[in-house]
Order: sequence, then C-alpha cells, then structure tokens
Amino acid sequence: MECDLMETDILESLEDLGYKGPLLEDGALSQAVSAGASSPEFTKLCAWLVSELRVFCKLEENVQATNSPSEAEEFQLEVSGLLGEMNCPYLSLTSGDVTKRLLVQKNCLLLLTYLISELEAARMLCVNAPPKKAQEGGGSEVFQELKGICIALGMSKPPANITMFQFFSGIEKKLKETLAKVPPNHVGKPLLKKPMGPAHWEKIEAINQAIANEYEVRRKLLIKRLDVTVQSFGWSDRAKSQTEKLAKVYQPKRSVLSPKSTISVAHLLAARQDLSKILRTSSGSIREKTACAINKVIKISLIFFTYTYFYL
Repeated sequence: MECDLMETDILESLEDLGYKGPLLEDGALSQAVSAGASSPEFTKLCAWLVSELRVFCKLEENVQATNSPSEAEEFQLEVSGLLGEMNCPYLSLTSGDVTKRLLVQKNCLLLLTYLISELEAARMLCVNAPPKKAQEGGGSEVFQELKGICIALGMSKPPANITMFQFFSGIEKKLKETLAKVPPNHVGKPLLKKPMGPAHWEKIEAINQAIANEYEVRRKLLIKRLDVTVQSFGWSDRAKSQTEKLAKVYQPKRSVLSPKSTISVAHLLAARQDLSKILRTSSGSIREKTACAINKVIKISLIFFTYTYFYL
C-alpha cells in the first residue's frame, strides 16, 4: 500500500517536472522499480532527474543510464557517489552493500522521491533567487579574473569609459612598479621564453585539455575506490551502529574532492625556471623531510610480499 502511494506521488511529480518518458504509461513505473538497477528504463529516469538537477546545482558526480542488466553494479556505484556528494539523509540508500541497495523496490521509490524533491526545490530556489551572475551583471569568468588582478595589485576601480588598451597598460605599469620593490630574482625567470602565436596557443590549449581529461578519468577512479573502501568499513556488525558518525566525518572531506583539473594555460605562463629542476624522491635532501618510521614497515611488507609471490 505504501509503495502504491509513493508511485502515485512520483508519477504526478514527474508530469509536473516535464518528464515525457515511457514510465508514465500504466504499470511501467511499477515494473521498472521492481527490477531496480537491473532495469535500463529505471536508470534512464534517474539519469534524467540528475541531468535536470545538474542544471541548477554544481554536482561533480553524475549518473549514466544503462543499456543492460549487467551494468547494474556500475550504476549503483555511480548513484552511491552522487548521494554521498548530495549528503543524502536516507541510510537505506547510503549504507549497506552498495551493489544491492537499488535491487529493493522501496529503496528505488525512495531514490526517485529524493531526486524529485531535490529537483523541485532547486527549481523553486532558482525562481525566487536568480543566479548571482545575472544580478551582478558582467560577472563572467574573465571579468572575475581581471577583478582579482586589480585587487591583488591594489589598483582602484577603473573608470567606465576606459579602453582595453589603457586598462592593460595600467596593469603592466602597476606590475612593473610592484616588481621593482622586491629583491632581485625574487620572482625568477619564466620557464617559457619563446614567443607564441595564436596557432601555438591553440595547440597548447588542446594538449592541456587532453591531459586534463586523462587526469579526470584517473581521479574519478581513485575517488570511486575511496568511496567503495569507506563503504566497506560499514559492512561489519560492529560498524553498522556507527554509520552516522562515519558519514558525518567522511562526507565533508569527500565533498571537496573534485575530479576536475584546475590547471590552465595561465599556469604555464606563470611557471618559473625552478620547475624544470627535477629532484628524485629518494635523494638525500628530499628524504630528510619525508623519512618516517612507517617506511620501515612498508619496506618489510614489500620484501615479504615479493618473497611469497616468487618463492612460495
């Protein structure tokens, strides 16, 4: 009876949100939630709700729809990461075996209810409070960067009728005045000395984007491994009573881990020659600051593992 009421509320809310998918047909939603993560139609509905939610919320995690029941486990891992980022309050969706949570009909209905309520709230907040950029006017990323430069150099707000040439000439003049006050070689010589044209910068941007994409994939994998590892801590009977305490400690730290790279071409321009000096991590000067008692334990463990692997 409770599940029937939840299904009715979900269908009404989906129509209000503008959903036009096949699950609005009679019995389709009930059949999809019964199969849960094994149902591609259920995962498509979840992916649609998340995509709509990402329009209004800055979410790092995302959920992809599946094409077959064999992808159910991967889908549940993605949902787990998303709910962790959103600080979902429902323990049945955030604790226990991550590969079995969304194989229960009630949990699937609860997930849809939660995503729908978050999307409804986000849309209402957007109506009542327009985005800050629209309020500020001219609050683009470039504007914010130039504003940050002026603040860092202690420059006053430029007049409205100033030209771009005059504006950047003023920044250059102020920068030279500031550098004249610091000791020689305080900033260091630039690592990139060769003048670049538009074609060069275009290629450098493409290289940086390719590296950033690779970095994002690797970081997502590490974050996913972290989530699964932390979730495994709560599988024991003793740890189940400490689920809330674990989430309270872990979620704030987890929420600040972003898979996106923050490195841009600007960092290349700002790089100094000292970055070209590569020091081995095993060098004496480096080991003075990184050596600790745990290194001996790790070394013994590696020796033992190597011995057992090759000789036993």
